[in-house]
Amino acid sequence: MPHHHHPDGPDHVHADEPMLALEAVQRLVLERCQPLETLELPLAESLGAVLAEDVVATEDIPPFPNTAMDGFAVRSGDTAGAPVELEVVGVLPAGSEPPPEPLGPGQALQIMTGAPMPPGADAVAIVERTEPAGEGRVRILDEVTASANIRRAGSDLRSGALALAAGSVLTPAQIGMLASVGKVSAPVFRRPVVGVMSTGDELVQDGAPLRPGQIRDSNRATLLALVRRDGYPAVDLGPVADTRAAVSEALERGRASCDVVLSSGGVSKGEFDFVKVVLDELASRNGGESFELAVAIRPAKPLALAWLPRGDRPGATAFFGLPGNPVSAVVSYHVVALPALRQMAGQEPAVRRTVPAVAGERLSPSRDGRLNLLRTVARIDETGHLVVRSAGGQQSHQLSGLAAANSLTLVPAGDPVEEGERVAVLLLDGLS
Repeated sequence: MPHHHHPDGPDHVHADEPMLALEAVQRLVLERCQPLETLELPLAESLGAVLAEDVVATEDIPPFPNTAMDGFAVRSGDTAGAPVELEVVGVLPAGSEPPPEPLGPGQALQIMTGAPMPPGADAVAIVERTEPAGEGRVRILDEVTASANIRRAGSDLRSGALALAAGSVLTPAQIGMLASVGKVSAPVFRRPVVGVMSTGDELVQDGAPLRPGQIRDSNRATLLALVRRDGYPAVDLGPVADTRAAVSEALERGRASCDVVLSSGGVSKGEFDFVKVVLDELASRNGGESFELAVAIRPAKPLALAWLPRGDRPGATAFFGLPGNPVSAVVSYHVVALPALRQMAGQEPAVRRTVPAVAGERLSPSRDGRLNLLRTVARIDETGHLVVRSAGGQQSHQLSGLAAANSLTLVPAGDPVEEGERVAVLLLDGLS
C-alpha cells in the first residue's frame, strides 16, 4: 500500500499553508535518515569518516623506554658535581637494539632521539649541554636527574586503553593514532553517495553564449562542491529539462545509484515545476513517502522531500528538492540536507551547533515572520570577539553575497538585532 502524505494531511499544498519551523523539518528528515551500514576502510581512505566501534590499544605506546632527545645515556649518579668526564662506549641510533652489557660506572652511550634506553642507564644528558673531552670521552656540563629526557613505555597509551571512541570523526591526527596502534583499516559508517541534478530549460551549461531568457547553471557546480567538501562521494546527475519525462528519468537514475539525491529547482508553484509532482507520483507508485513543505526560513522557503524504496536493495533513497534560487539552494543544503548526510554517515550532532557572536551592525529580521538566515562575514576582532556583518546582497538570487560570506547569522522574527547585541551564527567556512 503506498504511503504518501504531507505533514498536515492534504494531498496538495495551498498558498496559505502554514509554514513549518526549521526544527520541525529537521526532525522529520532525521527520523527517516538513519546511519548507514558499517565497513572497514583503509586508513588512506578514512579521512572524515566516523568511527563505528571503539578502538583499544593492544600494546604499549611507546613499546619501550626511549630517549626524547639526542645526547648521552648516563647513570644519573655519575653526573653529580658536574661538569664531569665520562667514557663513551658506543653510539645507539633509533631503530637499533641496545647493547646487552649494562652501562658501567663512569660510562656514557651516545644516543639518538627515539632509541631504546640501554640497560644500566637511567637518564639522558642532552647533547647541547655536553662537550668532547678527547678521544672516546665526553664532558657532561650539568647534573642530570634520574628519568631526565626519557619517555617511559606506555607514556602515550597503555595496552588495553581506549585509543579512539566510536563516533569520532577521523582527523589526520586520529588516523595517525590508529596507525600507531597497528591498524591498517578502520571500522567506519559508510558515507552516503549523493547525486546532484539541476532542472530548468533556462539553464545554460559550459559557458555557452546566453540567448534571451537564459541563465547559467551555477547550482549544480555549487552543490557538487559542497557535497565533496563535506566528505561525501558525489555523482553528477546532470542538467535536466523541464519535462515530466526528463525529471522522472533523472530521479529514477538517482534512486538506482545514490543514497541521497539533491535537485535544485522545480519545487515552487509554477506550471513547469515538475520535481515535486514527479516525487509525488514515484512515492505513490513505489510505496514511498513525499512531502511538499513551506519552511519558515528566509531564504529557502519551498522544499520537496521524498523517500523512495530502492527495490533491489534494502532501505530508501532520500530526495531533497531544493529551491532553484542559488542562495536558497545553498542555505537549504546547509540546514536541511547536510544534517541528513551527517546522520547517515554516523556523525553527531547531526544538526551542526551554532556559535555565539556579536552583531557588528544592525541586522534586520524577515518581514513575514520567518527565521532570517543572513549571509554574513564573521571575523574575530581586536578584542577577541567573534563579530558578524552582512556579506552583501541578501536577496535569494544574489550569489555574490553568498560567495563573500563565511557564515549564516540567525535573526529570528521580531525586532532587528542592534549593533553590539548577541546573535547565533552557523559557520560555513573557516574564519579568515
